[in-house]
Amino acid sequence: MPTSPKVPCHPYFKLRRLTPHIQIGPLAPAPWNVTNLCAAYNWPTNLAGGGVIAIVELGGGWVQSDIDQYFKSINQPVPHITDVSVDGTKNSPNRSTGSNSDPDYEVALDIEVAGASYYAATGKPATIRIYWSQDIASAVQKAAGDGCDVCSISWGADESTWGTEAANEMESAAATATSLGMIVFAASGDNDSSDGTSTPANVDAPSSCPHVVGCGGTYKTSTVETVWNDSPGQTNGEGTGGGYSTIFPVESFQIGIPKPPAGSPYGKGRMVPDVSADADPNTGYNVVVHGSTTVVGGTSAVAPLYAGLFAAFGTKLGFVTPSLYQNPADFNDITSGGNGYYNAGPGPDPCTGIGSPIGNKLASLFTAGAAGHNPNAQITG
Repeated sequence: MPTSPKVPCHPYFKLRRLTPHIQIGPLAPAPWNVTNLCAAYNWPTNLAGGGVIAIVELGGGWVQSDIDQYFKSINQPVPHITDVSVDGTKNSPNRSTGSNSDPDYEVALDIEVAGASYYAATGKPATIRIYWSQDIASAVQKAAGDGCDVCSISWGADESTWGTEAANEMESAAATATSLGMIVFAASGDNDSSDGTSTPANVDAPSSCPHVVGCGGTYKTSTVETVWNDSPGQTNGEGTGGGYSTIFPVESFQIGIPKPPAGSPYGKGRMVPDVSADADPNTGYNVVVHGSTTVVGGTSAVAPLYAGLFAAFGTKLGFVTPSLYQNPADFNDITSGGNGYYNAGPGPDPCTGIGSPIGNKLASLFTAGAAGHNPNAQITG
């Protein structure tokens, strides 16, 4: 596959900043330890596991002391982590310390969430390979060629920034990866329905690629789960990305998805996201970065959460998305809230997809010998 043009992508994490209506309330929502969030999502336990997790990173870095401190704090062993340079890009931590856009937060979030998610489901330390690259497609291609089983991508950009050529090359890389047995998860963006553009509705790639499982975000406490949107009434704020592609057509595997609003001048193709989980920084994830525990949210957290779970199911599951849509009862349907231009409702929607995971049901679907999963399913739409 030709090397796709370098698309200026960015990471999808958000540091916790309590919104005014939460600050004046009697109790602010508590952030999640990954182990507790996994329990809230009914994670399976004692699975055989074995899946190797690839994580794509375009910048920043990690240090062993942060990883050691984090996993000690949640009473888990440290994962086995290997850095792989695809194009000369390398693990380069502590270059943007103090910045709210410091990519070190992204890297720590990805490693810690994926590793903790996997261990919660297996009782074994994860094997994680971090692919450093300036091009997501090349990193995905390399990870699949190396035999990785699941890939987590928490970087992206709106489709208008990618353009048709680069987006199609990204999709080609993802399709090849799934044919080799690697599942690909990607964050759907953190800037509501506009994805940070000047138009009210624009989805994010690579999450919009048909062979990528797009991961949206929710606001989840112990008692409620709604669409993540910290900027109600706005189409360009802090909240889950989602909508309809302008590049990729409607996909037949997306059973029961709603049509775009009548008369919409925006995308009418593939719906994004496919799945979701907690992402609001106000109900975010405790992670360790630069030696300190910090609360981080964003759809960046959702992709590695799913990656850890699906790596626990085993190896070479490949293109799982059709099976997800065929089994909506394996997800918590999110019916309340919106991301600006779109609203949630019963069934799949362009804010949270099918919904958030019910881990033990998904384990029954995808573990060895389970009925209902066809790893060789193909896109026909």
